[in-house]
Amino acid sequence: MAEPSAPESKHKSSLNSSPWSGLMALGNSRHGHHGPGTQSASRAAAAPKPGPPAGLSGGLSQPAGWQSLLSFTILFLAWLAGFSSRLFAVIRFESIIHEFDPWFNYRSTHHLASHGFYEFLNWFDERAWYPLGRIVGGTVYPGLMITAGLIHWILNTLNITVHIRDVCVFLAPTFSGLTSISTFLLTRELWNQGAGLLAACFIAIVPGYISRSVAGSFDNEGIAIFALQFTYYLWVKSVKTGSVFWTMCCCLSYFYMVSAWGGYVFIINLIPLHVFVLLLMQRYSKRVYIVRKIPFVGFQPIRTSEHMAAAGVFALLQAYAFLQYLRDRLTKQEFQTLFFLGVSVAAGAVFLSVIYLTYTELHCTMEWQVLFIMGYWSGLWFCIKNINDERVFVALYAISAVYFAGVMVRLMLTLTPVVCMLSAIAFSNVFEHYLGDDMKRENPPVEDSSDEDDKRNPGNLYDKAGKVRKHVTEQEKPEEGLGPNIKSIVTMLMLMLLMMFAVHCTWVTSNAYSSPSVVLASYNHDGTRNILDDFREAYFWLRQNTDEHARVMSWWDYGYQIAGMANRTTLVDNNTWNNSHIALVGKAMSSNETAAYKIMRSLDVDYVLVIFGGVIGYSGDDINKFLWMVRIAEGEHPKDIREGDYFTQQGEFRVDKAGSPTLLNCLMYKMSYYRFGEMQLDFRTPPGFDRTRNAEIGNKDIKFKHLEEAFTSEHWLVRIYKVKAPDNRETLGHKPRVTNIFPKQKYLSKKTTKRKRGYVKNKLVFKKGKKTSKKTV
Repeated sequence: MAEPSAPESKHKSSLNSSPWSGLMALGNSRHGHHGPGTQSASRAAAAPKPGPPAGLSGGLSQPAGWQSLLSFTILFLAWLAGFSSRLFAVIRFESIIHEFDPWFNYRSTHHLASHGFYEFLNWFDERAWYPLGRIVGGTVYPGLMITAGLIHWILNTLNITVHIRDVCVFLAPTFSGLTSISTFLLTRELWNQGAGLLAACFIAIVPGYISRSVAGSFDNEGIAIFALQFTYYLWVKSVKTGSVFWTMCCCLSYFYMVSAWGGYVFIINLIPLHVFVLLLMQRYSKRVYIVRKIPFVGFQPIRTSEHMAAAGVFALLQAYAFLQYLRDRLTKQEFQTLFFLGVSVAAGAVFLSVIYLTYTELHCTMEWQVLFIMGYWSGLWFCIKNINDERVFVALYAISAVYFAGVMVRLMLTLTPVVCMLSAIAFSNVFEHYLGDDMKRENPPVEDSSDEDDKRNPGNLYDKAGKVRKHVTEQEKPEEGLGPNIKSIVTMLMLMLLMMFAVHCTWVTSNAYSSPSVVLASYNHDGTRNILDDFREAYFWLRQNTDEHARVMSWWDYGYQIAGMANRTTLVDNNTWNNSHIALVGKAMSSNETAAYKIMRSLDVDYVLVIFGGVIGYSGDDINKFLWMVRIAEGEHPKDIREGDYFTQQGEFRVDKAGSPTLLNCLMYKMSYYRFGEMQLDFRTPPGFDRTRNAEIGNKDIKFKHLEEAFTSEHWLVRIYKVKAPDNRETLGHKPRVTNIFPKQKYLSKKTTKRKRGYVKNKLVFKKGKKTSKKTV
């Protein structure tokens, strides 16, 4: 059995008197550099330390294979727990794609699996953004579709018949296990194997990650977090080893990350920031220079500002290395002169660029919460206290992720992995401290430095900025042993906290993140559940009862679902790349029926779909979104649409009798409340009472001239109207001409001088007589 390497300080020693010692020492027999202060396995193996070998439970000298088996078992259980906790939606409802964007991803993946990769890259979707269309191959991140299509192809090649929809539904839960493994690898490189196993368990069930990776959530984030963590792991591995092999692997992982998610911008700025901070901390080494790459996407470094940091730091690194080379070759006076000239030229270039370039910043203030707040800050403190090159990276990752999560709550997804890692480090240190052996704490092992310069110059007192070697007289005194009662109490509290966290994560996943927006559910007083399947009912009606080339106008939220489930042409969808086209649809919804009919005829609209939640109390209907339609339409058509016209004089948005006349007569209001004034939901409310807005509608006598009701779902959630075709010959808008039979003044002919009245020559004269009748024989 191989001996474990020496840790950096006393709090990182492998413990032999408790079950936790096995987790703390896992992998040290194979990777001697996994302790908090070590980076070289060969150095630890070359100088074995005397003492009992690190085993699973101290006195029992178990083989190293048991440690590997324990690690594999914990990772497998973490994968299984993460996969199972994401299946609530499938168990309660069925295997179905959720939300809105996943429907486009599924439709694109289905096209890829049916027609091949080449046809997918050249796919022009004529059913989207009518009459413009959309080039799909060049406007998506194809990593998600390619991953699902590749898995589907492999399974069918192995004669495992599976539909592409099932692959899409279970892709995110499957990748959650890979995310746990990549988080384990990254945390093990940063701290030790015990912390890595804890981090893998945390990220498998943490709600911040589950919210974007439940079964059916076929979105980019489902695989992007795995690519994010694996890229970070390969980067840290490259920095520690300086190996070109790990650098190439990091580049390939970065390529996959770019193809899968637009959040790759976070990586492309965090890695240059890490290199820049290492330069400022005077931690430059050949390893950093070797592994530093130029991450770019196409010609983005010269087009967008978020890509310029990578190219700028790369240029700075080249300049720094060149200055180091000149410093070794030139005298001090020559070097100072050359450096002054270079700084002057660079300052001039920066001054000119500032004159010609301007930048604007967009800040979105939203509420956010930090998970595992105590573990996060404690783990960050441990990393900063025992700083090295790779822990500089995780500290920058933690600080930047907290900032961006505070700016936009959706970026909580990028904060979740680092919170899990830092919390695992904190819990690992607590367990190690309170489950450790007091005898081993009294005799801490010698520190093993991870820096190349420290290895070459072991006698220097100040080798690195921020790292000061202690003399023998300055070594910390051994601490007194902890009593067994304190150890037991703290251990039980930590275990109870972890169990409560697991229960909380399961409850949040079950109640908050396991309800697909396509299928709704309501609960009665006795606890029974009612399934509201109005969305799929309406989309199925469109698919079965409309022409194949029918064009459906709706708000952009439902474009992907209409194209995916109903397979009908839409005007706008969730891509939102053309604001003027969306504004035109918003103008039609906000205008009266006559003005809206002209817009719909110009766009060749056959059907109009609206979402109405007044019957069941659904708050996500189009009436609650209506003001956004008005605002977007006003931005493009300020002369025709004004937001103030839809409010009362008191500035209220009301749907009752006190509402604005413009609102009560617009197309959206009439389509939502058509025939609703005749419906009385219960004996306590009057007819036409809107449960969502808790008000009786103001316009109950709604009639259409250019539209007719085509379909209304069971719970009135989805309403579809057909646009009438224009008449064969439109009636004239003015009254027919009226002629005077008897003019007031007689007309006199000008042909004779006597101005006599003219007459017709040889005019036939008809004499009235009686009609002869034929005699009957």
